[in-house]
Amino acid sequence: MTSTSTPSGLARFNDLEDSAAFATLHEACASAAWARQLLAARPYATLEDLYAASDAAMAELTTADLEEAMAGHPPIGRPRPGDPASAREQRGMAGASEELKAEMLELNLTYQERFGHVFLICATGRTGEQMRDAARERIDNAPEKEREIVRTELGKINRIRLARLVEEDA
Repeated sequence: MTSTSTPSGLARFNDLEDSAAFATLHEACASAAWARQLLAARPYATLEDLYAASDAAMAELTTADLEEAMAGHPPIGRPRPGDPASAREQRGMAGASEELKAEMLELNLTYQERFGHVFLICATGRTGEQMRDAARERIDNAPEKEREIVRTELGKINRIRLARLVEEDA
């Protein structure tokens, strides 16, 4: 049972059946290990408690878990059709010039060839130019350094998605 001081959206999440809560978490992040860890820590009294659990789960993800999480993200500049979260998060590329979109596609392909996964960045609030510049900057990183940057970026994305998850009306 959740406290009356728990925000209503968070209380609703706490009260979901395990299978529904897992599915909801898995939509936020494609890592099953992350979702299971957050599920096991319910109930949450505050959004900060949920964020802390997310951060702790992110820190413990293996390379395979990170790969699973990244597989749930489309390349920058190509949000998944019919996925409003993907389109909302990549809004900064929506009005980009054809030249910028082509450059981002090329950077995505080069990055994916180098690291074996999509270029992952918390795109919310970033312009197309900022995302391009970040891709240019990160493409020469050592794989170990890039994996930790990806872990950090994924954590930011998860926080945004968790906030949206518990703030939405039932």
